[in-house]
Amino acid sequence: MPQGLLENRPPEDYAPPNGEGKDRHKVALIIGAGPAGLTAALEFLRRSDIKPIILEASHDIGGLSRTIRYKGNRMDIGGHRFFSKSARIMDWWMQLMPPEATAETDHVLSYQSKKSILNVNGNGARPESTDLVMLLRARRSRIYFLRSFFDYPIKMTGKTVSTLGFLRTLKIGLSYLRTRITPQRKEKSLEDFFINRFGRQLYYTFFKSYTEKVWGVPCAEISAEWGAQRIKGLSLTTALTHFFKTAFRKKNNEVDQPGTETSLIEKFLYPKYGPGQLWEHVAGLVTSKGGELRLGQHVSRLEVSDDRIVAVHATKDAGDPSRVECDYVFSTMPVRELVRCLSFEPGDGAVPQEVRDVSEGLLYRDFITIGLLVNKLAVHEADGSPLKDNWIYIQEPDVLLGRLQIFNNWSPWMVADPSKMWIGLEYFCYETDPIWKMSDAELVAFAVAEVEKIGILRAEEVVDSHIVRVPRTYPAYFGTYNRFGIITEYLDKFSNLFLVGRNGMHKYNNQDHSMLTAMTAVDNILAGETRKDNLWSVNTELEYHEEKAEVPV
Repeated sequence: MPQGLLENRPPEDYAPPNGEGKDRHKVALIIGAGPAGLTAALEFLRRSDIKPIILEASHDIGGLSRTIRYKGNRMDIGGHRFFSKSARIMDWWMQLMPPEATAETDHVLSYQSKKSILNVNGNGARPESTDLVMLLRARRSRIYFLRSFFDYPIKMTGKTVSTLGFLRTLKIGLSYLRTRITPQRKEKSLEDFFINRFGRQLYYTFFKSYTEKVWGVPCAEISAEWGAQRIKGLSLTTALTHFFKTAFRKKNNEVDQPGTETSLIEKFLYPKYGPGQLWEHVAGLVTSKGGELRLGQHVSRLEVSDDRIVAVHATKDAGDPSRVECDYVFSTMPVRELVRCLSFEPGDGAVPQEVRDVSEGLLYRDFITIGLLVNKLAVHEADGSPLKDNWIYIQEPDVLLGRLQIFNNWSPWMVADPSKMWIGLEYFCYETDPIWKMSDAELVAFAVAEVEKIGILRAEEVVDSHIVRVPRTYPAYFGTYNRFGIITEYLDKFSNLFLVGRNGMHKYNNQDHSMLTAMTAVDNILAGETRKDNLWSVNTELEYHEEKAEVPV
């Protein structure tokens, strides 16, 4: 078994080796074994005598960052670059999984306006001989539109202009100039956000179709806050500036690049066997240090008394319910489900109806990945070699396909047979949509027909397939989200309840943001702080805990 990869063992095998940890004075009950929950557990064990007990509803480790295995092949759900502008996160990752040894003598890591050299000459891990290693990967993602590839971010090169056509390019330029002269002063929607940064014509050309595939509603109905969290600071101006800077500078092996917007990052770290490998390794450390990880545990009730959660009830699959008393509760479960689970002692009241109404109105976008093992694609690089992209955004409006991953380019160890290409076709939907309800055979046939239609793949090249359906992948910035403050104000009054992670906060967090919310909550507890505001301030995309002027657009 590769190092850092847990076998499919029954949940009881994750019990701590030294019994029930009777020497532990306090218990932190953690709902969810994703990045936030596992980070919190390991932080408690490293820094305190508080015992973490993790309840995970599934039988997998890593949440949305888990790695799916199929016949020796591995799938990454959504694609996870291991990059952060937080020194704390970068150090945390690399202490667990060292970077690979490369031809360069050093990796240049820079963060918080500082640079440091990670000496790897002779000290870096070698993926050929060890499994606990972070690969240094080049980032490449492109847009597929008009049956052609466009660099992302957009580069106004001769090839781009030629493919778009002179008239469309002229319209894009004039539209952008108009936006610069008369911008939308108050950004009420995601559409306003995009237009202010790219101009109306470029928005229609490269952003509208894909974004609406992701969310299933017009951009005009989505909060501008989504853009502020995901692509803050990125604009046509910054994209062009980045292009001219990188076109004439000497390439280096910088990994952490705080002066570069996330969407412009050129290199990142990646576990040899995908993101789940790191989280399975963390899970092993948690249990070896005395924590507990209970799989197949469905939380059904949180007992409330005097504005505290005093116990959590859960059922193991279809078995009998159990009750765990606790001093602290970390929740990564969807907010809607959390509110439903709150149960009060007689005389302690109940969840206010307004809070229930807002929580029931929160929406989530669901996700399907269809893994296809193929002999080759119908498209390739200019020199005839296989595509080098990590992922490709499918902007074509005549298909439902949203994005395509090439797992070979994340890590060659993700593919059992290196002569084949292992790709992931990604669809964004609701559980009520027809595509979600298709049988596996129908879904594969539908997806293959779509990629064949847009010229990426010929059906006869498909060797095998595997489907993964992931509910509640993306917390939505519409529905009752504009009233979400009512929920946070109410839940924050429970002194020992901490909402962390993506679904736990109904916030489109990246992996590192989720980890930081967990770390911050642990910091607060160990420092005796009762505040929660610093958890909600995580994910400002430019600097995580510092004020910084927004990049001019």
